[in-house]
Amino acid sequence: MIECNLKEKERCALRILLTSLCIFLIVLIVSKAIDIQSKLTETENTITVSDTGEVYAKPDLALTTFSVITEAETVAEAMNENTEKMNAVIDFVKSQGAESKDIKTTSFNIYPRYEYRKVETEIYPYPPGKRVLVGYEIRQSLEVKIRDMHDIGSIIQGATDAGANQVGDLQFTIDKEDEFKKQARKEAIKKAKSVRVRSKNKDLGIMKINKFLKKCSR
Repeated sequence: MIECNLKEKERCALRILLTSLCIFLIVLIVSKAIDIQSKLTETENTITVSDTGEVYAKPDLALTTFSVITEAETVAEAMNENTEKMNAVIDFVKSQGAESKDIKTTSFNIYPRYEYRKVETEIYPYPPGKRVLVGYEIRQSLEVKIRDMHDIGSIIQGATDAGANQVGDLQFTIDKEDEFKKQARKEAIKKAKSVRVRSKNKDLGIMKINKFLKKCSR
């Protein structure tokens, strides 16, 4: 009799536990459903507005690279000649109005120079030639900012006369590019704010407008 009561109590406890678990799951499902419905309603009442801003500017800065290439039998000889010519190039561009902040060395390299020499002999089979070190080559490059666009030709000519034997990477850009980017952003914001959204469905009430502005390309 006692065993029956114990088994009956265990069954009751199990039923109560299962019932409680079912109630918990139902409450959880209903809560999630309400949350999803709320988010869907909020999404339906949201409109995204985007716009772009454009600012046009004329290039006011030129960048170019002057290189001095020298060859000699020893590194010291090549270095002395290269330094002398590069200093002459720097002095010239400074005389044309370039400031120290507008001049920077971008590369400096030393390369060995080899020649392939044939071995003179009449003995067969003829031995292959050999590679012989004959000297060194030094390449030094200087990037210069030219702020007066009318001086580009004369500065290039004068730099080559001073000792630069290679000129390249001539490009035109804008000195204060960040300021124009800010102007473009302000223009995009102004256009986006000027958009007025009117809903045909009055039940939606006041609609939430999120403005996502396209970032200016860098």
